[in-house]
Amino acid sequence: MAELGARFGREARRLLDELRAWEGRPLTFMEVCGTHTMSAARAGLHQLLPPTIRLVSGPGCPVCVTPVGYVDHALALAARPEVTLCSFGDMMRVPGSPPRTPRAAPPTLGLARAGGADVRVVFSPLGALELARDLPGRQVVFLGVGFETTAPALGAAILRAAEERLDNFSMLVAAKTIPGALAALVGSPDLRLDGLLLPGHVSVVLGRAAYLFLADRHRVPSAIAGFEPVEMLRGLAALVGQVRRGEARIDNCYPGAVTEHGNERARAVIERVFEPVDSEWRGLGSIPQSGLGVRAAYAAHDAARRFAVSLPPPVEPAGCRCGDVLRGLIDPGECGLFATECTPDQPRGACMVSSEGSCAARYHYRAEAR
Repeated sequence: MAELGARFGREARRLLDELRAWEGRPLTFMEVCGTHTMSAARAGLHQLLPPTIRLVSGPGCPVCVTPVGYVDHALALAARPEVTLCSFGDMMRVPGSPPRTPRAAPPTLGLARAGGADVRVVFSPLGALELARDLPGRQVVFLGVGFETTAPALGAAILRAAEERLDNFSMLVAAKTIPGALAALVGSPDLRLDGLLLPGHVSVVLGRAAYLFLADRHRVPSAIAGFEPVEMLRGLAALVGQVRRGEARIDNCYPGAVTEHGNERARAVIERVFEPVDSEWRGLGSIPQSGLGVRAAYAAHDAARRFAVSLPPPVEPAGCRCGDVLRGLIDPGECGLFATECTPDQPRGACMVSSEGSCAARYHYRAEAR
C-alpha cells in the first residue's frame, strides 16, 4: 500500500480520501475502456476503493466484443489457398466455434497458421498494405477490428489501396462504435449503473459532445478519464460528485487530450469510407447502427463482399461467461472457468485472450483485486 501511495502521489491520496468519505448508498460505476480495466487491476484500485464504490468492467475491449461468428469467418478466409490473412496479434488466439470432435482444441488463427495457412501478424493496416504490394499474386486480407481509435487507420488503408488500385488488398471489417454499445447498456433492464467512466482514447476522436445523450436522454452521470491511476481517480471523484448533487452530466477529466468535438479529420476519414450498420457484439447481441460497414464505393476492398463463404451458425464456448463480464453483470472470478479451465495459456474466451480483457487483467493482478 505504501508503494502504491508513493506512485499515486499527493493528489491521488486526496482523491482516495474524498471517495472514502462517501457515506451514501452503494454505487456501481463502469469503466468502459479496456485500458482502464488493465490500469485499475494493475494499480489495485478495486482494493483501494471503499466498499460502497464498486468498479465493474464494460464492453471496451475490441477483441473481447468481437463475436465468435467473425472469428469463424476469418478462419474460413484463412483456409482459402489464395489468401494471406493479416491481423493484430491479439486476434491470433481468440477461439472460434468449438469443434464437434470431443476434446479437440478450439480453432484459432494461431492453430490455422500452425496447420499451414498463410496467417501473419502485422502492427498496423499499413503493414498489410505493404504485403499486398510485395505479394501481387496473393489476396491479402486484413482483419479490421477496433473502435473509433482504430477506424481512422482502417479507413486510411482502404483509401490508400483504392488510390493505388491494389486489387489484391481487402479488409474484413468488424469495427464498432462505443456510443452504440453505451446506449444498449444504459437501456438494459438487467444492469443498474450509477455512472460511466468514459474512454480517453476513443474520446480523443469523438469529443465530449458525442456522449451528451447519456446525460440528456438517460440521466447517467459520466466522466471522461485518462489512463493513469490518478486520472481514473479524478473521473471517479467527478462521478461521485454528480451523484451527490443529483446531476447527470458529461465531465471532461482529460482536457489535455479531449476536446468538445474531437478530431474532425479522423472522423471525416471514418465517414468517407464507412457507414453505420447493425453489428453483433459478444454478450450484447445485435445493436442497431453500432458498427461500421464499408461503403459501396469501396466494395472492391471489402473482403465480406469479395469472398463468398458459407458458415454454420456460430457456437459460444461452453461455460464461458465473457458476455456477462462485458455487460458488467458479473466479475471475472464469478465465471466457473476462471483460472481453472480458462487461463491466459489456455483461454476459453476472448476476455482471457486480449491484453485489455477483464479476465486477463483479473488473472494477472488478482492478488490486488477485492
